[in-house]
Formats: sequence, structure tokens, C-alpha cells
Amino acid sequence: MKIVLITPPHTAIGSRVPDDHLPPLGLLALGGPLLDAGHQVRLVDAEFGPMSLPALVEDALGDGPDCILIGHSGSTSAHPTALQIARMVKGRAPATLVYGGIFPTYHWRDILAGTEAFDVIVRGEGEATIVSLIEALDRRRPLADVAGIAYRDDLGRPFATRSAGTIATLDDYRVGWELIDHRRYSYWGGKRAVVMQFSRGCPHLCNYCGQRGFWTRWRHRDPKNFAREIAWLHREHGVELINLADENPTSSKKAWRAFLDAMIAEDVPVLIVGSTRADDIVRDADILHLYRKAGVIRWLLGMENTDEETLSLIRKGGSTASDREAIRLLRQHGILSMATWVAGFEDEGFRDLWRGFRQLIAYDPDQIQALYVTPHRWTPFFRIAKDRTVIQSEVRLWDYKHQVLRMTRLKPWMLFFSVKLIELAVQSRPKALARILFHRDPEQRHSMRWYTKMGRRVWFREVWGFLARDRRVTDGPTLAEFWGAPQDAEEESMVVMRPPRKPAEATVAISPGA
Repeated sequence: MKIVLITPPHTAIGSRVPDDHLPPLGLLALGGPLLDAGHQVRLVDAEFGPMSLPALVEDALGDGPDCILIGHSGSTSAHPTALQIARMVKGRAPATLVYGGIFPTYHWRDILAGTEAFDVIVRGEGEATIVSLIEALDRRRPLADVAGIAYRDDLGRPFATRSAGTIATLDDYRVGWELIDHRRYSYWGGKRAVVMQFSRGCPHLCNYCGQRGFWTRWRHRDPKNFAREIAWLHREHGVELINLADENPTSSKKAWRAFLDAMIAEDVPVLIVGSTRADDIVRDADILHLYRKAGVIRWLLGMENTDEETLSLIRKGGSTASDREAIRLLRQHGILSMATWVAGFEDEGFRDLWRGFRQLIAYDPDQIQALYVTPHRWTPFFRIAKDRTVIQSEVRLWDYKHQVLRMTRLKPWMLFFSVKLIELAVQSRPKALARILFHRDPEQRHSMRWYTKMGRRVWFREVWGFLARDRRVTDGPTLAEFWGAPQDAEEESMVVMRPPRKPAEATVAISPGA
């Protein structure tokens, strides 16, 4: 079949401001298995430009595809655009439209009931599911036999098949790197870059996380194979930087240590950035020198908050002590730290924000990313927050960088400008400026200057957006009224599949001199 993969243009400020773009790993991960199954596959990445929707549709329909797949990593905030694209395509071509990602995985009932633009929704990870689905479409077999999808039945009602199983061995499926021109993709200020996954899922129980249940369980790739693929990307395509999309790649110290050793053995000058937990960094204090030697240059630490009670509320499992120690250890080993700090989990006031600011200063991170709580319907935190009032009805702005829930002690402008001032103060403190200007490592100095430049542009765009463009509602619905009833009972999107046990190796006696 002729298949077109579409990445919708994202509306988030952070996606539009930088000159760099990263390839859409989720769609490329589907492209590899589809190519191997003998299909013709083409990618239309509308992030470049960004492309106008009419131009995107013309490009996608240019060779008369049989099937069009739409997906985006920021699937909640990208949903309105994905829906608009699907409607434009539906009116012009007979192609089957397939939609996938985290948001449609859980909102399949609402989507299928609300529009006829999408024909099929893939629920959960899609490598195995998409191959089975395309085979069923190609051979006109019943879709009910395909696990892990949803569609409308003969009466027009949304219907979901049985859940698909998780991929037990991630190395069984390859990424379709041949679908992109690597010269077009960069990060970190012009470095040729790709997005990859060493692992999927997370073993921790943070109740606000929108991805933990999607992946169902933590699994990792073969460390040597993963390092070998990175080295191949560098040698064959000039890739200089790997952005890890993992929720928590360091969950297993044994597996992560094996990957570090394999990367060091490959001896390629590739930089690695990603996110992990502060307590994993503290745990790995004895091997952090290997992190840097293997190419790790920055970790985003999902600290989320600086208040112990809030960390307990969201079941983060960490502590302010381990957060501070992790930043100290990373700096000691020449690795940048980016601390995420999320406002709005509880009903904060000015005193709480001041305490959070002082804690961030005490942490002394190299970079900070301030976000706003954005509850997802399928997470346990949604149930906690279900009666809070929504102030942002534009789904495109449910991107963690806009306030979406009302605070009773702070008006929206009070919280917004408090957060903006905290960002400005933390990033402009003398220690931070000195590192940006005089860091002894030129690679680190380059990265901090690039991030500061992008952050400054985003900061001003966000202020302008809040004042002049974004619209908030004053008498909005509750969170449950806006999205629907909590779905935390359906949080795990797939059935756990475990790899078969390896047979025990036979013991062979070796005689002396053999």
C-alpha cells in the first residue's frame, strides 16, 4: 500500500521559536516496520516552515496514498490541528485516515463519536499494531481481529478491539531513518540531531504523568545494539547529538551502565541529552564519570516542585535533598542540569511561590524550565483535580506552558508574572551568568548560550501572548466537565508481554591445555 505519515505543524511557542527541528521519532518508528513489510512509505513533516495546511494536504495527497497516518508527540495540544488536517483530507481523497498518539489512545470514544474524519485510532505503542492494521486493510480482513485499535462499527458506534500487548523486545522493530534527510534536522544550536529511545515507560508512580500508563511497563533496548545504532548514525549520517525521548532511561543501573560502556567502546563524538530522576543520579554517583565520557552533556531533572507536601501529593517519590545533591553531582562531573518546576499542583499563594523561588536558588541548577500543571484525563491526578475550574478552553494551549486551571488565591496574571519573574531571576543570577560567559568547557558554554538565547525569545513571546493574544474564560467548566469523567481505571493502554526466558547455558568442562 502507499502510506503517507504526517507530522502536523505544532502551535507551541517552544516549537516555533527555535531554528532547530527534531525528527518525529513516533512516526519513524512506524515507518521502519511498514517498509520492512513491503509498503511504500513517505513522511510529510509540516514542522518545517511551518507548512500551511493547504500545502500540507496537497503534498500528502500528491501520489494518491491508500492510507494516511497522523501523529504528534505533543498529541493533546496538537489534536485540533490533526483534526483539521483530517477533515481537509477526508473531503478530497478516499484514503483511510489513521490517528495515533497518547491523546487519541485515551480519547478514542470522544474523537470517533465527534467526527468522521478519522477512520481508525491506534491505541498504545504502534509498531506491531500498524503492520497488522495495514495488512487487514490491504487484504480486506475484519478490523475486529486487529488488537489495539478503535473504529466505528456497522452502526456508527465507537468500538475498541482488545488491547494490544506491549512489545516485549524493543529491538525487534527498527526506526525508518531512511524516511528523513538528516541534514534538515538539528538541535543544540545547529548540531545535526535525532530523537531516540533507549527505554519505554517508567517504574515510578507519579500520579500526574501522562506517559507512564501509555507504555504500561518499563523496558529497554539491548545496550550494545543501541550504542551501535548511535555510532552508525554518526558515521553514516553525521549525527552529532541524540535527544533521548525516554521517561526514565536510567531506571536499571545495570542496563544503563552497559549502555555507557558500549558507547565508550564505540568511541564516537556524539552528545546525549535527555531527562531522568534526581535520585537515579544520586544512586549513580560512583559511575557519573562514565556518563560524561559516554557523551551525556545535559539531564533534565523532573523535580516538578520544591515543596515536600506537594511531592507527596503527586507521589513523586523524590525529595528536595536528593534534588539538590543530584545537581551538585552533575556539575562536579561536567554535566548540565535543567530543573523543571511546575506551578499549580495545589492552591499556591505568593508565600508558596517565594519559598519555591528560594529553594530553586539553593538548588543552583544550570537551567530552569517553569511549567504549569496540565492534568490528563487518564491519570490519577485528574481525579484529584476534577472539580477545579478550567480557565483555558483552547486545547492548543494545553501544552504545559499555559495556565489551564484556576487558582483561588492568585488571579491568572498574578501567577503568570510571578512565574516569569522566577524564571528571569533564576536564569539571571550571577552564578548562572558567569557560567554562560566563562564556562571552561566550550561545549557547555555553547549549549548554555544557545539555550539562553532561545529562552529569552520564548520568554518575551509568552509575555506578549498572555497580554495580547491568549484568551482565558472567567466562568469556565470544571476539569471533569471540560474533558469528561476520570479515566484512571484505563491508564494502562496495553497488556504486559514479557520476553521469553533464555534457556540456561550448559556448563562445559575445559581440561587444562585444551
